[in-house]
Amino acid sequence: MSSARAAPTSPPEKGKELGKGIQESQISGSEPDLKLMDDREGGEDAVLDAKIEKIYRKLDLRIVPAFWTLYFLCAAIRSNVGLSLTMNSKEKHSLTDRLKLTPHQVSTGLALFYVCYVLFDLPANLIMTRLSPHVWMSRIVLGVGIVGSCHAALSAEWNFYLLRVLLGIVIAGMWPGMAYYLTLFYPPSRTGKRIGQYFTAAQVSAAVVGLVSAGFQQMDGLGGLTGYEWMFLLYGLIAVVDGIVILWWLPDRPLAPGTYVQPTGWRRFIPASQPALKGEDAKVHYEDLTRVYHSKPWGMKDVFKILRDWRLYPLTLMYFGVVGVGIGVQNFGTLIIRATNPKLTSVQLSLLFSPIWVCDLIAILLVTPISDRFHHYRALFFSIPVCIQISGLLVTTFAGGPDDPWPRYVGLLMVGFGLGPTVPICMTWTSEIFQRRHGEVGVAAASALVSGLGNLGSVTTTYALYTGWDSDNRKGPHQYRKSNLVMIGILCMSILSATTMGLLMKFVDGDKTPEEQGAVMDRAAKRELRGQRGFGRTKGGN
Repeated sequence: MSSARAAPTSPPEKGKELGKGIQESQISGSEPDLKLMDDREGGEDAVLDAKIEKIYRKLDLRIVPAFWTLYFLCAAIRSNVGLSLTMNSKEKHSLTDRLKLTPHQVSTGLALFYVCYVLFDLPANLIMTRLSPHVWMSRIVLGVGIVGSCHAALSAEWNFYLLRVLLGIVIAGMWPGMAYYLTLFYPPSRTGKRIGQYFTAAQVSAAVVGLVSAGFQQMDGLGGLTGYEWMFLLYGLIAVVDGIVILWWLPDRPLAPGTYVQPTGWRRFIPASQPALKGEDAKVHYEDLTRVYHSKPWGMKDVFKILRDWRLYPLTLMYFGVVGVGIGVQNFGTLIIRATNPKLTSVQLSLLFSPIWVCDLIAILLVTPISDRFHHYRALFFSIPVCIQISGLLVTTFAGGPDDPWPRYVGLLMVGFGLGPTVPICMTWTSEIFQRRHGEVGVAAASALVSGLGNLGSVTTTYALYTGWDSDNRKGPHQYRKSNLVMIGILCMSILSATTMGLLMKFVDGDKTPEEQGAVMDRAAKRELRGQRGFGRTKGGN
């Protein structure tokens, strides 16, 4: 591969003004007017900040909708197996009935997916840093679509296990890869809102697939296929089409203005996507986020250095708790609702499952933009929603009774609301900390490790809970009580980890300058030094 190096850029404009003021004072023999220079700098900062905000909004239109669609489809295919367990159960056409799966076998299959996710998250994300990011994201969606559609052909326990393993392998790196991809175009402190925006796809997916599954159940028997088989086939086909479209739509890694890379090898056969920015916009973005354009080569020593960074582990424990509860509710939500009201039909279960994720979506849209504006308080914005989850699980566990199941359902709505902002905030905080300290590979490796190791929480809730306790198999008001209490326990661990992380960041890193922490001081980094944006319409815009 050959490329032309970008020519060195000129100093920032405010540096030119400072030099000009000093030169004028030297010629006249007077002292430089520092107040006048500050006014000039402030005015030019405001103009440049307005330009960069317009550029970020332009990037939003190119990246966020594509990520939203990608994530919607992958989340739907990943979670459809949970719905298939109860679809058309009255006719004995559910996945459980067709394959004669026991609850333990179902949990094993679900857990195998997350084991592979954990094992392959880090390698997948590191490969993405070396290859074309938009091609890698396309590869993920194509793989998920193909493997997802194969679920329609399930015929035995062994191929159920096999497809769950394959799905975990092909989808690995998707979620941390998206977080890493954003840092190629935005400062990490601005990614929380964007992560939240496309993360709503998971909530819409959970709500919509619950509603749409009711429609698929009406297709049961059409063309000789069950309702769940139609569901897997159609979602898989749409994902394959989306994976092909992404090759043209998603921009590749940004290049410095004036730089061109000639495709070689297999890249010659890949469709070239249009650059994210051109002309003046590309120059302004280059000066604002210079660190992205001049990232250092990395090796395994850098990865081991990241593994030794103590900041990785509180973030992982935070993620462990909230993602474990989220996946537990996603996979077993319909079973929990049925336990509260055994009279509900499978269609009613699907319809009641959806509002949980509507509450989740609302919380994301409310909280994540505010957390970006007050990014020094990530621990607080994480911990309050986790407290809401704990309250909801307590209500679901202890409220109501056999004749009044609806208070327990309200508890699940509370859990959904509390879940929403926690995962985006955790990933954003990871990017903020590790880009400053370790650069591009820090974001790629840390986000993958937090996501991968944190998903051991998913293994816990899918394998050990809701089928592991004897009481979970006994019908009645106390069913799933112990599993709910275990989820409350791991959420308490998440709060403790967030509090510990916040305190350690304050007392260990609080007195260090960004340069001492390894940060590259481009315009975006300097802008962060001005402080938080708060609720006001400041120079930083949105």
